[in-house]
Amino acid sequence: MTETLTPETIAAEHAALDALWMPFTANRAFKAAPRLLERAKDMHYVSDDGRRVLDGTAGLWCVNAGHCRESIVRAIAEAAATLDYAPGFQMGHPLQFRLAERLTAITPAGLDRVFFTNSGSEAVDTALKIALAYHRARGEPQRVRFVGRLRGYHGVGFGGISVGGILPAVDHLPHTHDLARNAFSRGQPAHGAELADDLERIVSERGAETIAAVIVEPMAGSTGVLIPPAGYLERLRAICDKHGLLLIFDEVITGFGRLAAPFAAQRFGVTPDMITMAKGITNGAVPMGAAVVRREIHDAVIEDAHRTAGGGIELFHGYTYSGHPLACAAGLATLELYEREDLFARAASLEDTWADAVHGLRGLPNVIDLRALGLVAGIELASREKVGARGYEVFVECFRRGLLIRVTGDIIALSPPLIVERSHIDEIFSTLSDVLRSVA
Repeated sequence: MTETLTPETIAAEHAALDALWMPFTANRAFKAAPRLLERAKDMHYVSDDGRRVLDGTAGLWCVNAGHCRESIVRAIAEAAATLDYAPGFQMGHPLQFRLAERLTAITPAGLDRVFFTNSGSEAVDTALKIALAYHRARGEPQRVRFVGRLRGYHGVGFGGISVGGILPAVDHLPHTHDLARNAFSRGQPAHGAELADDLERIVSERGAETIAAVIVEPMAGSTGVLIPPAGYLERLRAICDKHGLLLIFDEVITGFGRLAAPFAAQRFGVTPDMITMAKGITNGAVPMGAAVVRREIHDAVIEDAHRTAGGGIELFHGYTYSGHPLACAAGLATLELYEREDLFARAASLEDTWADAVHGLRGLPNVIDLRALGLVAGIELASREKVGARGYEVFVECFRRGLLIRVTGDIIALSPPLIVERSHIDEIFSTLSDVLRSVA
């Protein structure tokens, strides 16, 4: 039975917010005017005051099949009642092996060894550690440097924030965002493939023999929906091959149908050596991530340990909750749901409709760029004197009118669940258009 919410109970709940330090949140502003979500179903949240809120962001890029899907809920409940926890060190349980096999059925050919984590941040740190172990196993332990890209986001672990351009001691490629040449492009922008060539400069300065891997998001999501220029990822792949560098795609956001393909690697036709993933792997229902690697990388690490140390643990890495039974159950149910409802193809069928709606915002006040690919959109707004102020006001006003969006500075990001209907698309952009007209 759902408790009836009254003004008194709502006020009491708001007064009890102080104990929580919220992540990536303006805590003082939030607690002065909270935005609380009580429940969700399919395309909508319901707020604590009973309002339906259309989810324009799939939660945080993760609820690709819509909220509270019965088959996923049932699988989690059954797992919790059957095997609540199993240690992942020197032990295993059937669900984790089934999920790993199921994942490799949709990853690019050759990427068929899976290491489970609990988040995208952990998946990135895992991939970086595997890269070091691989080169050490091949007799090149001096390959310890990494190359990331400016305006990248790879989670909040120290490895991730280093390659993401937040900390020093890692080399960084320039980002690909070029408003002057590529504003209002449809699909992949035409200009910027040559920016990949900066990797040659880094190799020349540092020496290829010192570099372990290059890590990029095929499409940068959290920093503003930055779509790769045509030919850019292909050039990165070629340069990495030339110099023996591993190429890692961070697909925490782009995986599981977001770009109208299982992974961005397939969408762009470029196969990396590793893919990191999370979010859509369980439809956001249980925290989980994974690093999926080429078989040759896995085998090199395993065989080196047996050759040099006579067996035993090959990679000293893992997490207490790696391959947690509830997460694996959610992952299996999620992948089955994606397949049963053909959601990746469904996203592809809506891509043109989505892009038309995105570019229909052109000419509205303060809109300086529009970007769309798959079922993702980036709407860039001119900044006020304080960067991010206009974007935040649009975010708050959209929520007040029953639409959840996401903002990074003055860039609005949209990424609805893949079950979105054309009527939802109309509602998203009608509401956003009205708000953009109303916010000075």
